[in-house]
Amino acid sequence: MMPAAAQETVTGKVAETMDSGGYTYIRLAQGTESVWVATAQRKVKVGEEVYFAGGIVMNDFRSKTLNRTFKKIIFSDGSAQGGHMAQAAQIAASHGKVSGQLSVRISKAEGKDGYTVAEIFSKRKELDGKTVSVRGKVVKVSTEIMDRNWVHIQDGSGDAKAATHDLLATTSEVVKVGETVIARGTVAKDKDFGSGYSYAVILGKTAFKR
Repeated sequence: MMPAAAQETVTGKVAETMDSGGYTYIRLAQGTESVWVATAQRKVKVGEEVYFAGGIVMNDFRSKTLNRTFKKIIFSDGSAQGGHMAQAAQIAASHGKVSGQLSVRISKAEGKDGYTVAEIFSKRKELDGKTVSVRGKVVKVSTEIMDRNWVHIQDGSGDAKAATHDLLATTSEVVKVGETVIARGTVAKDKDFGSGYSYAVILGKTAFKR
């Protein structure tokens, strides 16, 4: 069993976790795939999105305390909190630099799942976890933060003073500032990225139509 090259930052959603022998073993879901990470024992919750410093990749690693062989596992030093904070700060900084409210109203997306930006904010509790569509103008894009692109959409609705005029959407797609799009994604209310950075509502896994 020879270690492979070290891997850089590892991110994902906790799908499974167990403690043994002073280590926490965590299976991170990464889209349709998953990866095992081992780090010094710590508390994590299933469903939590976490960020670990990379480490040595071990193939066919046998854990005697768990009596289990991992086909592939990354041994992290667990020191990614700083990276997590830096990435969260990037998101916050990006959000803070959004220009003022769009002066022109853009018509609402058609269909039962069509909402304005303001409606998504006001109805975020009932829409949480549901797929919605919103038509608007892309006013800012920040790329490759936490392996996603962060797109700010406005349609002229909402209140800039109450910060309900600008909707943040995450996506793997590439969009450009100035484009008018229909964004279709899953609503997540009270989204917390840690380090004190949270948002009343965002759209996740967003697809765009021009």
